[in-house]
Amino acid sequence: MEIQFVYITTNSVEEAQTIGAKLVKERLAACVNIIDSMTSIFEWKGKIESAKETVLIAKTEAKRFETLTQRVTELHSYDVPCIVALTVQKGHPPFLEWVNASVTG
Repeated sequence: MEIQFVYITTNSVEEAQTIGAKLVKERLAACVNIIDSMTSIFEWKGKIESAKETVLIAKTEAKRFETLTQRVTELHSYDVPCIVALTVQKGHPPFLEWVNASVTG
């Protein structure tokens, strides 16, 4: 079992809640955390931009990453959403087992 935390940025709390609820309902994530009001600075189409964003962290199994990514891109408002997986190296075994059980049904 390889657990990942998938870091996703969205344009609002509402978008993060919509995406997060669907990921959990569809068993693509065991749980999501939503962190509101982050400022991002980035270059887009040749200009330096600044925007308020909301972070969504989805806890899942590595084998679900591609399907989760596809679903997020279907639901997301950005042309190029940030979706990156961070592999969990160690963790509380009962929590990791819960994540596994939650996404496998």
